[in-house]
Amino acid sequence: MPQSQETILANARLVLPDETLTGSILIRDGKIAGIEPGKAVPQGALDLESDLLIPGLIELHTDNLERHIEPRPRVKWPHSAAIIAHDAELAGTGITTVFDALRVGSVVSKSKTNYGEYARALADEILALRAAGALRISHLLHLRAEVCSETLIQELAKFGPADGVGIVSLMDHTPGQRQFRDVSQLAAYVRGKHGLSEAEFEEHIASQKALSALMGPAHEEAAVNEARRFGAVLASHDDTTEGDVAQSAAHGARFAEFPTTREAALACRTRGIAVMMGAPNLIRGGSHSGNISAGLLAEEGLLDIVSSDYVPAALLSAALMLGDLWGDLSRGIGTVSAAPARAAGLLDRGEIALGKRADLVRVRRMQGADMPRGTWVAGQRVA
Repeated sequence: MPQSQETILANARLVLPDETLTGSILIRDGKIAGIEPGKAVPQGALDLESDLLIPGLIELHTDNLERHIEPRPRVKWPHSAAIIAHDAELAGTGITTVFDALRVGSVVSKSKTNYGEYARALADEILALRAAGALRISHLLHLRAEVCSETLIQELAKFGPADGVGIVSLMDHTPGQRQFRDVSQLAAYVRGKHGLSEAEFEEHIASQKALSALMGPAHEEAAVNEARRFGAVLASHDDTTEGDVAQSAAHGARFAEFPTTREAALACRTRGIAVMMGAPNLIRGGSHSGNISAGLLAEEGLLDIVSSDYVPAALLSAALMLGDLWGDLSRGIGTVSAAPARAAGLLDRGEIALGKRADLVRVRRMQGADMPRGTWVAGQRVA
């Protein structure tokens, strides 16, 4: 019978679900087997020198992999190398579980503003690398279902329960609503990305609205049904009005990604839908799209979960900022650990507690920067 593997992380400031205390953690066979208070450093233990020890960060929505696959506009990078680099970056920032967000639903009939299918092929590569043990952290799938598209139903049909899709989010980027309710923000984004003239942009707006009117209801229904078929958690995206939130609740959404207004965040709270906001929004002091400030929602107690969105290192910084804002480090860290774990149905992780997976991060707080100094996944050090 093989011997149990044990590791002791000692003399740390442990961020537990309801308190912070100095103590040590015993890890046995990938799980937390003991929590002891005190500064003692037993023989063979790793002395954490009073650094914080927090649960591994859980990322529900990140576009970071897309940045590695296309590091510059129209520059394609080999996918396996990109996935491995993305994985290493996340491990180094303290993220131990990630739902890689892959868009499903494409527009293929246009010349300048079209975008093609990629999710199925990329998911296959992620799953193959995971099966080969090539990845440092836990990678799960998040399908971002673009309602305003041409191919959503066909792309969703290529996935099934065996893929382990954990999250399906309902996205609708129809001009004039949700994230792009302010069409001037959309103009800056689309015209800058594709080099459209004013006339071409107006044509783009008209065609997208027509596509949404034609396909939107069928696509939304299909995405909700497919999420059920996969056994995935359903999330809404960019809810703006009480009506948006009511529709999300009727579909069974468990959390709301980046609601754009206080009205929507309040409606989510009323309906028991967790509110997720972006770490860059919090750190920068506002949304780059002109939407509601994550900081304002945090001050009103309307922020439950934080996502790094497009800057992986922002996740830890945002959680510590919230701990300082609320005067409660456990609560701040909970927005990137326990709360996303609950929202995604991951009952085995997200807290420093007996029996939980030993997904842990050592952090040293420094003036102007907070430095991850070690990451463990299921008890194994990966960064």
